[in-house]
Amino acid sequence: MAMLDPIGALTEAFTSFLFGKVETTRLPVRTSTGQAQAVYLPTAAPGLGDSGVIIGREVYSGKGYIYDPFQLYGQQLPAPHWLVLGESGNGKSALEKTYVLRQLRFRDRQVVVLDAQGEDGVGEWNLIAQELGITPIRLDPTAALNGGIRLNPLDPSITATGQLALLRTIIEVAMGRGLDERSGFALKVAHAYVTDTITHRQPVLTDIVEQLRHPEAESAEAMNVDIDDVRAWGLDVALVLDRLVDGDLRGMFDGPTTAGIDLDAPLIVFDLSHIDRNSIAMPILMAIVGVWLEHTWIRPDRKKRIFLVEEAWHIINSPFVAQLFQRLLKFGRRLGLSFVAVVHHLSDVVDGAAAREAAAILKMASTRTIYAQKADEARATGRVLGLPRWAVEIIPTLTPGIAVWDVNGNVQVVKHLITEAERPLVFTDRAMTEASAMPTDEARAIQEAADAEAEARADAMAMERQWRDESSETVA
Repeated sequence: MAMLDPIGALTEAFTSFLFGKVETTRLPVRTSTGQAQAVYLPTAAPGLGDSGVIIGREVYSGKGYIYDPFQLYGQQLPAPHWLVLGESGNGKSALEKTYVLRQLRFRDRQVVVLDAQGEDGVGEWNLIAQELGITPIRLDPTAALNGGIRLNPLDPSITATGQLALLRTIIEVAMGRGLDERSGFALKVAHAYVTDTITHRQPVLTDIVEQLRHPEAESAEAMNVDIDDVRAWGLDVALVLDRLVDGDLRGMFDGPTTAGIDLDAPLIVFDLSHIDRNSIAMPILMAIVGVWLEHTWIRPDRKKRIFLVEEAWHIINSPFVAQLFQRLLKFGRRLGLSFVAVVHHLSDVVDGAAAREAAAILKMASTRTIYAQKADEARATGRVLGLPRWAVEIIPTLTPGIAVWDVNGNVQVVKHLITEAERPLVFTDRAMTEASAMPTDEARAIQEAADAEAEARADAMAMERQWRDESSETVA
């Protein structure tokens, strides 16, 4: 123990006599925030818990990122619905597919996918369906008359109310406007007559068209109107439905539902890749499939169901179909349904014909995942979704596989991770990539290099964000 010099000892004794024993004090330390990192270690925002499926890792903290709407519902999520945004080629498709594959490891999960994109003559979910031993439900007008799949809008498994609502939606989508009262009356009486009189088989659309063209006298007498008026009111309706019976969509909906469709399979894929995505046929198909699923698939059996829709702007951009799916989303709370909508650009829907319906659907989506977008689009997305400023600023700089996740206000930057077993099933851009023609080892090396580049950019983003924080502290 070092001895104090005589003067220091005398000073300490005198101070202790006057003031009592005092603790040793230190001079304050002045340093920069950069140097202080070594003393005060950084902390990361809390994650979403450890129950559910793993998505990847948080870019800034390196922690594993786990997400499951069914586990979070009621605690951190007011609704289990999910919106995925981003331009093509940034990883949306890979995220959706790995998410579904990982969810299906739970026995109480069931997934329906509306697959609107195709490659090599089949939908892009075809590989996953094959791996799971599932046969996709391929809706194809060219094959419908030769043993193809049919879905009957008048299937007895759909309630009479549901059938009439579906018929109205189909007609309104095709006409681009709502049905007036007279046309609606003609459709209602035709549907009522068909369902009441045809009991020995499934009623079909041909029966409705025939009844609209030749209404029964009793229908007119009930409302004290002339039979010719009822026929005239139903003419436009008959012409629209005739397209499903004898037009470019014939064969898919004008007969009994194809037997053998397994609604108890863990994965149900509706392959819409043979339908022109820019034609009126797509929203009509969406409406028919949506109502058909509502009345035949969603049941109170305590299963957790996921309904994933590719190219979802076709739904949200049509007011009539959007209203139908808005009703479907409400099943999320009562029957355990999570709706996943995949959209390229938010402007596709918020500036479209169904802006009001789109706003309602977006409000129901408590989870938002945003991949790379151009700066202008990112700012618009940030305004609509209420993202923090720092998240909006980094969206244009995101590399493929990295996205901003907003889970009811918990905002993180997450790198999606794909296993070697999943990679061949989710790699859908084979025709556009050089890696498709390369040996597996070479393709893996390219992917590893891309991952390394993504990590380097993520580190640079973290350093830039830290520098901005330091600059703001200095200014303050």
